[in-house]
Amino acid sequence: MSKLWDDLKENMKEWSNSAVEKAEEMSRIAMAKTEEMTRISKIKFEIHQLQREMGRKYEELGKLAYTHTKEDHMATFSGNTDFFHIVNRVDEIKGDITDKESEIEKIKQEYGIEDHEIEDAPSQSTPEPVVEVDSEESTPEDSLEEQEEKPEESVPE
Repeated sequence: MSKLWDDLKENMKEWSNSAVEKAEEMSRIAMAKTEEMTRISKIKFEIHQLQREMGRKYEELGKLAYTHTKEDHMATFSGNTDFFHIVNRVDEIKGDITDKESEIEKIKQEYGIEDHEIEDAPSQSTPEPVVEVDSEESTPEDSLEEQEEKPEESVPE
C-alpha cells in the first residue's frame, strides 16, 4: 500500500507542477493579448479622432464652397489655395486612417486576435461628415429664406 501511496503522491506533484506551468503560460498569453488589444483600442481611438478631423475639414470645405460661390459668385476653385489645402489635408487624413487600419490588422495577425475578441467600435475609412448646428445660429438656408422674405432695400445713389 505504501508503494501505491508514494506513486499517488508523485503523480499529484507532477500534475500540480504541470497545472502551475499551464496557468503561468495561460496568464502570459492573456497578458500579451490584453496588451495588444489595448494597443488596438488606442489606434481605434486615433482613427476616430482622425475621422472627426476629416469631418471638420469637410465642413470647412463646404463653408468655403458656399462662401466662394455665394459671395464671390464663382463656381471654380482653380488657384484657390485654401480649397486645395483643405482637399490635400483630407487626403492626408485618409492615408493616415488607412495606415492605422493596416497597423491594427498587423497586430491582429501577429497575435492571433480575432475580430469577435475586440469590442466592435465603428471604424469607417470614410466617415459621414458630421455637422453640428447650434440652434441659435442661423444656417445658410435660413439666411436665404430671410432674404427671400425681405423686400429689396433701395440703395441711395
